[in-house]
Amino acid sequence: MADEATNGAAGAESAPQGPQFMVHKLYLKNVSYEAPGVPAAFQEQAMPQLQLNLNQKVGRMEADMYEVSLTITLTCTINEKTAYLAEVEQAGIFGLSGFDDASLDMMLGSHCPNVLFPYARQVVSDLISNGGFPPFLLQPINFDAVYAEQLRQRMQQAQQQPVIGNA
Repeated sequence: MADEATNGAAGAESAPQGPQFMVHKLYLKNVSYEAPGVPAAFQEQAMPQLQLNLNQKVGRMEADMYEVSLTITLTCTINEKTAYLAEVEQAGIFGLSGFDDASLDMMLGSHCPNVLFPYARQVVSDLISNGGFPPFLLQPINFDAVYAEQLRQRMQQAQQQPVIGNA
């Protein structure tokens, strides 16, 4: 009866807390757009070549607060001349607590970039359209696969480093 009167609050306090994830802030950290080939690029008949670069950074702010940033750089060339270059750094402040080290690393390396991506994607699309070029829809990115590849590379590098031991 007491639990009913407090709406289960007493039971909630004694229940163990699991891992907690919170988005505190999402923001645009850096934007750059250049179109050195304009207006000549609008007259070109060749197929544009696109090069996409992706980078992510993680920084610890406080005990359970992290800044994660996702940078997308898209370069379009036509006949080997740069038509445009769009770079967007979308960032966020995330609260993560109660995670073991491996899960925390995965959350920062995969889940947080997944949260940031739609915002960065929209800014890239708007920049290109506002620059007078045909709309560009950045395809989804499998950040789980990107994270798995980064983890594999880290493990490979750790294995290649010489072990210094006591002789």
